[in-house]
Amino acid sequence: MLKRKNLYYQHRVNKNIPVEEVAGVMGKLIDEGKIRGWGQSQATEEEVRRVHAVTPITAIQSEYSMMERMFEKDVLPTCKTLGVGFVPFSPLGAGFLSGKYTSKDKYTGDDVRRVITRFSRENMEANQPLLDLLDRFAAEKDATPAQISLAWMLCKWDFLVPIPGMRKEERLRENFGATDVKLKREEFEQIETALENIHIYGNRTDEDIARVKDMI
Repeated sequence: MLKRKNLYYQHRVNKNIPVEEVAGVMGKLIDEGKIRGWGQSQATEEEVRRVHAVTPITAIQSEYSMMERMFEKDVLPTCKTLGVGFVPFSPLGAGFLSGKYTSKDKYTGDDVRRVITRFSRENMEANQPLLDLLDRFAAEKDATPAQISLAWMLCKWDFLVPIPGMRKEERLRENFGATDVKLKREEFEQIETALENIHIYGNRTDEDIARVKDMI
């Protein structure tokens, strides 16, 4: 018996194939009962609008965090307008926003932080103001830096389902606990103002991983 997939993703958008063709195929899969909905990863605003006009898209999965906010300019507002869900991957900046790593840490093997430039000694030190901001609010709200980061995201957009990576039960419980952290309007605005004035050093997580793959 064929099981239907609730959400079928296109990872990533193939620039050599018109997005309308992909949307058409997804529409057929939905009509045939093979999938319930579909999504794309790292799609642009234009691509979201084009595919949605052919076969309504369910969700966009892209990198989004306090460290990477490029999609706030157009994709996130477009998703909100069209009623499309947004699934942020790396919502904790590959763990940077947890505040559990320092510039002295070293990464080996398959640890993705080994190739992410934001985890270099120089960039870790340069990005310290962001951790200072999280530490401040974590102390005020009796929470962890990771919980403040996720709480900010959930406060800003009500159609997001972040998917932080985690390997331990304690991290799972910590991340779920972010839903209990309530930011007052003035607290949220303070964070927003601070973020506007904090420069982030290093590439996007997705850029660094793609760069390494191209070298292989």
